[in-house]
Amino acid sequence: MSISTITAGALGEKAACELLQKQGYKILERNFRTRYGEIDIIALDFSNKLETLVFVEVKTRWNLDYGYPEEAVTPRKLRLVAQAAQFYKLTHPKTPDLLRIDVVAIEVEGDRVVATRLIRNVTG
Repeated sequence: MSISTITAGALGEKAACELLQKQGYKILERNFRTRYGEIDIIALDFSNKLETLVFVEVKTRWNLDYGYPEEAVTPRKLRLVAQAAQFYKLTHPKTPDLLRIDVVAIEVEGDRVVATRLIRNVTG
């Protein structure tokens, strides 16, 4: 069964939210748009005893011809996510001061997720 890019992206973001919630994250927002670009998921992570505001980039691939999903997160993309994160923080001042960028890599075969990976604290 063939899957469109949009459908794969939606499937990937749903799988990413499920993975993050299993890891103890609380999802605050999805697809937050700014002039710098879109943040796929904004969440709170309580795992290190200090509440951390996490900006999550989700990359979904349905074939690995061009590499693993996480390899598509470039330094430029991380800069844009960081700028969007700063904008979010400015417009949501009551959120935690600790900020982090994570990446969730999703591999899809047909219409099902076959692999998920969470990479914490990604820097460019």
